[in-house]
Amino acid sequence: MTKLSDLGPPIPGKRHGGEPANEQENFMTCPICGQQIDMRDFRQVAHHDDPEHEPLELDA
Repeated sequence: MTKLSDLGPPIPGKRHGGEPANEQENFMTCPICGQQIDMRDFRQVAHHDDPEHEPLELDA
């Protein structure tokens, strides 16, 4: 299992069209593994883009 820290330092993204109305809009559920993805962190987005990925092990 891949750890989030194994992907390197955070790569913050920028939202197009303004900030989300609430904090929940920053997250989505991955349709492949069911894990929550922080859409503000490109590392997580890129990891979950691979159709054969496993969930990330989140660092404590």
